[in-house]
Order: sequence, then structure tokens, then C-alpha cells
Amino acid sequence: MKKPLILTVDDDPQVLGAITRDLRQEFRQHYRILPVGSGPEALATLETLRTRAEPLALVLCDQRMPQVEGIEVLTRARALFPEAKRVLLTAYADTTAAIRAINSAQLDYYLLKPWDPPETLLYPTLHDLLASWQATYRPAYDGLRLLGYQWSPRSHALKDFLSGYLVGYQWLDMEQDAGARTLLAATGFSEQELPVVIYPNGQAVAQPDRQELARHLGLLAAAQQELYDVVIVGSGPAGLAAAVYGASEGLRTLLIERETPGGQAGSSSRIENYLGFPTGLSGSELTHRAWTQAIRLGAELMAPQEVTSLAVQDGYKLLTLSDGSQVRARAVVLTMGVSYRVLQAPGLERLSGAGVYYGAARTEARSCSAQPVFVVGGGNSAGQAAMYLSGFASRVYLVIRGESLGASMSAYLIEQLAQTPNVEILPRTQVREACGGNALGAVVVQAEGQEPVRYPARALFIFIGTRPSTEWISPLALCDPKGFLLTGRELLADPRFAPIWPESREPHLLETSVPGLFAAGDGRAGAMARVASAVGEGSMAIKFVHQYLGE
Repeated sequence: MKKPLILTVDDDPQVLGAITRDLRQEFRQHYRILPVGSGPEALATLETLRTRAEPLALVLCDQRMPQVEGIEVLTRARALFPEAKRVLLTAYADTTAAIRAINSAQLDYYLLKPWDPPETLLYPTLHDLLASWQATYRPAYDGLRLLGYQWSPRSHALKDFLSGYLVGYQWLDMEQDAGARTLLAATGFSEQELPVVIYPNGQAVAQPDRQELARHLGLLAAAQQELYDVVIVGSGPAGLAAAVYGASEGLRTLLIERETPGGQAGSSSRIENYLGFPTGLSGSELTHRAWTQAIRLGAELMAPQEVTSLAVQDGYKLLTLSDGSQVRARAVVLTMGVSYRVLQAPGLERLSGAGVYYGAARTEARSCSAQPVFVVGGGNSAGQAAMYLSGFASRVYLVIRGESLGASMSAYLIEQLAQTPNVEILPRTQVREACGGNALGAVVVQAEGQEPVRYPARALFIFIGTRPSTEWISPLALCDPKGFLLTGRELLADPRFAPIWPESREPHLLETSVPGLFAAGDGRAGAMARVASAVGEGSMAIKFVHQYLGE
């Protein structure tokens, strides 16, 4: 953040040098001192500072200057920077002009020349004025900014991506933020080209893709080595744990993520049953800690990048990525996790990203302030989302198909929901329709044996069912009928396994039907859908990678 400015104006070089020297001696630690040698130059400088949105704290200007007097400079400063303090520097004989300036330029103070000693006649006054300015000063945001419409699916996708990598950004809604249109005009783009990202260096990009954002964020776009000991596909809790343990044990480790780290757990607003965190922590916090830890220990993390196929050549694993590049590894750990199933009802697909969201409760929660929202699902993710949204929404309706939450949600969450007055559970109920034009406006739900009911709704968050993200690997590795990867002893009972298994030994506990290809986390058949178990499986997979590499 740039230091605020103190602008000094005087056409006498000797006086300008003296006041600049004294100001720098006292205030340079917290302010930049900008000397200007004439009235016209001062007016031009004020315009430039306004264009650049520079923070101006104080203008100290001499009264008697040819062409443009000090009062005119201070009057213009008041118009462009109404919060900046204005001080007139004048001789004893010009006190009448100073009094006139108090009225015309709403002068904050006037100082007489000479001001020696400054410790008595200059600094105390300016300290008081600057302290008053600081009390109301709000520094301008100088980080990444995102311009768009609240109900734009493209804007939502960018917000979700930035939030997933814990990138701080300022969201400017074109319909709500007064300065958004002015800022958009300064970029040279039109409203038809939204969303627009403005980077801290001032560069603006319209409708950037994830790769463009990833390059700006400094994410690894390509593999740095020709051969890795282990490549991990997916950066949920299991993948991050595998990366931490693989790197810490000296393996050349690469982690590949196609979207954002953390998986489903990364979007959880509060995880309260994870060992070692008695007050709980958010999924994004856990993800960020693990991501940072893996990098510190030497793992490479490549994102956003998608693995599209895997082949085995001479015992090595050859992974082909969506951009056509390839990565070679001695062993691979699959931790792709699962994704939410798509809810089928009229209007849901059309309004996806415009009020209808799969997960993403944290990203859009503030837009639901003081308005009703719906959450669909009976698992922990849905419960955590409902609790988080209850802090923003006027009412949260939790829609579940079953009789109660007891069979699918942790007891601590059920108790919290029961104690939250603006959360209402709708049992034996299903969503029948999502209504709205460009954005969601209402939800139609129907309880078992009753007529459909239409509710006003700002947003609908869906957390129903899961399906494994294994489509690309299922032709190579055996999966169960639901698409979950079979591992370890579960393979022995499958008649398809024996004819294709090339080793004399049995598969390791987390090993798939391909030697050296392991699976951990929610995408593995029989896995327990809990963060702690996923972390345990990810770290345990590295133990079996070591055994495989040692064979």
C-alpha cells in the first residue's frame, strides 16, 4: 500500500526547499512529501493524483504565486480531494487573504512565514490535522478486483476459483457498486465483455480462463522434472496428505489438480470433528495449511490441469494431460474424490450459477444477506452450509428426502441446527422447480403426500449424493458398479481381477488392479466419507508406494 501524500506548493525555490526538508524530517516515515514549484503545476498535479486514485492527506500551499494563487489551488484540492486537509502558507501581512480562504476554500488552517522553530510552530499543528485525516481515512483497495454481475455464471465461476486458492479479491457488482461502471470504463472493456479481472498492476483482462488466472497467481503450469517417484491426481484431503508425506520422505512428488484444492472438504464452512482443532476450522483453512506444508517440504503442485488418460509403459506410468503434455512417474496415487450429483428439476440447469449452486456456500453467502435460501441434502456438507448461511440469510430451509438427519449427519451438526432459530428442516421433501428470469427468485418444493408449495428464495445450494470422478481411469483400473475404484483385498473377490493381475503377490491394501497405481479417499470403494479418514488413507498410500518402489 502506498503511503499517503503531503503536497507542498510554493514558487519560491528557497521556501519550497525549506518546507519540504522540514516535512520530510518529521513525517517521511508515514507520508510521501511531494513538492511542486508553481500554481499551474499544482493544479495539473492534483488532476493526475485524482486519476491515479492516489491518497492525498494534506495540501500546504503558499498564497502569493503568479498566475494561480494559493486559494485557487486549495479550492481545486477541496473539489478533487474533499477529505484532504488544506493549509495556507502566508506572510503576516496577508492574514486577510487567509481569512478569505477559510470561507472560499474551507481552509483547515493557515501558517505564517517563517515557521521557525518547526517543532513549535509547524509540527504540532500538522500532527493534529493529519491525525484528524487518519481517523476517517479508508485506504483504497490495491489488490485483485473482479467486475461483473451477481447473477452471472461466469462471474460465479471466477469467484469460486479465486476463493478456492484463497486469493483475496474485491468483488464489484455492476448493479450495486457506484464506482464499478467508472472502473470498467477505465479498462476500455464494455459490459458485454464482463466479467473483467483487474490485476494489482493495473492490467485488465476480460473473461479470463482458469489458466490465465493461474499464471497470474504463480501456479505451476508444467511439470519441472522428467520423472517423478510419485504423482498424485487430485488435491482433496487425501491428495494433500499424500503430497505432504511423499515430499517429507524424500520422494520426487507432483500433485495435479484440475480445479481448486480441498475437494468437497475445501468448501466446508466449519469442520468441528477433526482431531486437534477443538474450536473447529474451515475447509479452506485446512486446505491452505496442507497446501503450504506440501510446498514447503518440496512437493510440486500443478494446477489447474486435468489428467485425461494413463498408460503403463515398461512399468512406468505415463499420464497425458488436457493440454497434450505428458508426465512420467514410477507410481501414481489417485485421490480424485467425488462430485455432487446433478439435481433434476425444471429451471435448475438454466439457473445454475445464477442463484443455483452445487456447493459454493461460502462464495455466495454474503449475497444472501437478510433473504431466504434453500439447502438440499442431508449430509455433513449440507449441514455445515446451512449453519454458515444462517449467519447471513433471514431463513435457511434444509430440504431432505428422509424422515430425519440422524442416518446421514453427525450428531454435533444436528444439535447445532436444532438450536439455530432461523434454520428450518423440511423432511420428506423434494425440490420440484426453480423459478426466475435471469436469476433465481423462488423455489417450489413438495412434501410427501402434500401439494407443491412455492417459496421466495435468493439462492439454492445443492449437496446431494456423490459420484466418483473416475471416468477417465475406469478403462484401465477395475471399478465397482457405481464407478468407485476397487483396491486391495476387495479385488480378490472380483472375477475380472485374476486374469489381468501380472504380479505373483497380492495387491497392497490401497493398490488398484494396476501395480503401482494406488487409490485413496472418497473415490475408493469402501472408503469412509470423513476428512480424517481421507487424510489417513492419503498418508498410508505413501507407505505402499515405498513398498512398491522397493520391489
